[in-house]
Amino acid sequence: MSKTQKILNYAAQTGVIRAKDIEAKGIHREYLKRLENQGILVRSARGVYTFVDAEITANHTLAETAKRVPNGVICLLSALSFYQITTQAPFEVWLAIPQKSRPPKDNLLPLRIVYMSGKSLEEGIEEHIIEGVPVSIYSLPKTVADCFKFRNKIGLDVALEALRECWREKRCSMDEIWRYAKICRVHNVMRPYLESLS
Repeated sequence: MSKTQKILNYAAQTGVIRAKDIEAKGIHREYLKRLENQGILVRSARGVYTFVDAEITANHTLAETAKRVPNGVICLLSALSFYQITTQAPFEVWLAIPQKSRPPKDNLLPLRIVYMSGKSLEEGIEEHIIEGVPVSIYSLPKTVADCFKFRNKIGLDVALEALRECWREKRCSMDEIWRYAKICRVHNVMRPYLESLS
């Protein structure tokens, strides 16, 4: 099998290809450039390629972000948007990374970095497959708690809208939200809002 065919097979399986994944298979990244020049692949970010006619979903940038920043977790507005629980349409991908991590050097993806540590970083992570790529996204109850924790960044109105919508659509229980409110240390902030709902 030719190197070009190996790349195309890999692209068909994963949806999004990173140049370093191809190099790890012993194929020079020049082959990606050739496929781009032939109009078969398109470079969507530095070192990231997809098929020209790929089914690009609304969550495509989340898949790209997961490929570019494997230790990141989709959070806040991007997670709310993924769960279709907000009227906000974020133009940046909100991404949680460990407190001591360096921010990714990526000028092509519009990232909004949020630093977290301990349980508030590790708890409530779900894996969703988007365009064949495993993407780490915080669960809805964790995201609601995060919205209150980072209310100075996103606005209290967004946090309240997320809580109300989540409750109205019965997407999470009060116990789930309360659990993450404690982990994120915002249970005292959230208590009056939760009591007003129940």
